[in-house]
Amino acid sequence: MTSTPQPSKQATTVDVSGDPVRLRRALIDRWTKLAKRVGYLCFGVSIVAVFSGLATSFTPLVGELAAGGLVVGSILLAPSIVLGYAIKAAEKEDRLNGN
Repeated sequence: MTSTPQPSKQATTVDVSGDPVRLRRALIDRWTKLAKRVGYLCFGVSIVAVFSGLATSFTPLVGELAAGGLVVGSILLAPSIVLGYAIKAAEKEDRLNGN
């Protein structure tokens, strides 16, 4: 028995043909998704650095790596999360208004 695959949230696309606002919004959405991935990766690197430093010897390099991961991750994640919510809200409003 086969089932029809359900589209994931990642697979949803927006018809941006002809509308420069939606084209720009789709471009910003793509960049925010990339920034979120890199930001969370930086947080992961920071966590791994702290735990590896605790397990072995906590050198200044480990401390700098952990702090750098937190700083870069925060710089990337803060605006990308806000922009991601703004884009979702704008798309939802466009759908409700029939645009």
